[in-house]
Amino acid sequence: MTMSVPERNSASEGKEEESEDESEILEESPCGRWQKRKEQVNQGNVPGIESAFLAMDTEEGVEVVWIEVQFSDKKVFKAHEDKIKEMFENLMQVEHPNIVKFHKYWLDVRDTKTRVIFITEYMSSGSLKQFLKKTKKNHKTMNEKAWKRWCTQILSALSYLHSCDPPIIHGNLTCDTIFIQHNGLIKISSVWHRLFINAFPETVHGRIKHHRDEQKSLHFFAPEYGSAEDNTAIDIFSFGICALEMAVLEIQANGDTMVSTEAITRAGQSLEDPIMREFIQCCLHYDPRKRPTAHDLLFHRVLFEVHSLKLLAAHCLINNQYLLPENCVEEKTKTFDANAVMAEIRHKNRPAVQFMYSNVSPLELDKFLEDVKNGIYPLMNFASPRPHPIPRALSLSQEHMETVKTPTPEPQEMETRKLTLFLKMEDKLHRQLSCDIFPADSSKDLANELVHYAFISEDDCDKLACFLEDAFNKHRASGSLSSGVMMMH
Repeated sequence: MTMSVPERNSASEGKEEESEDESEILEESPCGRWQKRKEQVNQGNVPGIESAFLAMDTEEGVEVVWIEVQFSDKKVFKAHEDKIKEMFENLMQVEHPNIVKFHKYWLDVRDTKTRVIFITEYMSSGSLKQFLKKTKKNHKTMNEKAWKRWCTQILSALSYLHSCDPPIIHGNLTCDTIFIQHNGLIKISSVWHRLFINAFPETVHGRIKHHRDEQKSLHFFAPEYGSAEDNTAIDIFSFGICALEMAVLEIQANGDTMVSTEAITRAGQSLEDPIMREFIQCCLHYDPRKRPTAHDLLFHRVLFEVHSLKLLAAHCLINNQYLLPENCVEEKTKTFDANAVMAEIRHKNRPAVQFMYSNVSPLELDKFLEDVKNGIYPLMNFASPRPHPIPRALSLSQEHMETVKTPTPEPQEMETRKLTLFLKMEDKLHRQLSCDIFPADSSKDLANELVHYAFISEDDCDKLACFLEDAFNKHRASGSLSSGVMMMH
């Protein structure tokens, strides 16, 4: 397996010519949506990849990252093709606001070589490591509120990954693989690190590049890393080191390239807050069985707080936004009387405290809702700890269906059918749902999924499953793979 690395421009070229050269389009995806440029990007030392390229998503008008893995031995690729496809299919279903999005992949199989090409979200903002360095350079200290917010977002992503069925182990969580966007949103990259290790042939393992190869990042990895017994607890250890570095800005290595255990201990003891110190120490326990889960850590007293009614209401609004008219919040706030009383707290022995609509800034409210939508204030603390399967993509309306991104065609497509359901609701807000049906899908699984998303009552699950099974049988009998529209009340 080899990696494609473009030639660099000579230093004598002017900046303008160099910029034009880097924006040169080298290649397009089969569907023409993704355009690979010559410019290389650094996305936190992507595991398994020696270089990544900037690309353009012509459909969305945004920059993305184009990554390709080349197999010089076609027989080696064929032997692992099914496992590689399964890995990438799983990655495409990972959906979380604090995880760098994996957009698409396709295979380029030729007589002389074979390539696996995949597209990921581009993080133009800096890494957590870069932010901590700048903060220390400016003689600043870490804001405790920001530290808590970042820890919550990282744990929210880890809790999601670890509760997938089967669990996804990150395996490469460091301050270099965590990015901070300008609005304060945390994004974790390199989620595919451990999956790469498992999917690619053993002969390639020695070539896979990751931070554990670097002495300066060795302290992020748990003592049991790489052994047969390692599990999701290795991510908790890595998170503990990240949380410690966020708190102290940098763990001093005494001039050595490798951070010692003693240096980590000294950094932990330098924390003034005993609760924060205990929180980090429990993540760094030598015995992985004694480390808490990501879900448990979200309930730790240093992070957990009872969410305000304002935050709960915002999440409710965002989660049910498709039920409401467009710009309903903006239109509603325009009708409010600024001098009207919004809420009142009454006391027996003193005057009541009143809150006016004039106390609420529409701009601040819009910003707060946007932050909640982007995942800056997650409610993962209340999420169920039970394992859950990675959800399928499900469109909620015809308007939404028209905005779905055009998939990139692959050399070999799995046979699918398109299912369309039209649900007539008592509230007159009808739903039109659409999804792809794979050969392994059953009518019972589809009915259970509709129950999970609260589109139908659990009492109607068996009835709908029978209804779907009858529809599938009719399609099989006719040999048709066209979409079917089903009406139900």
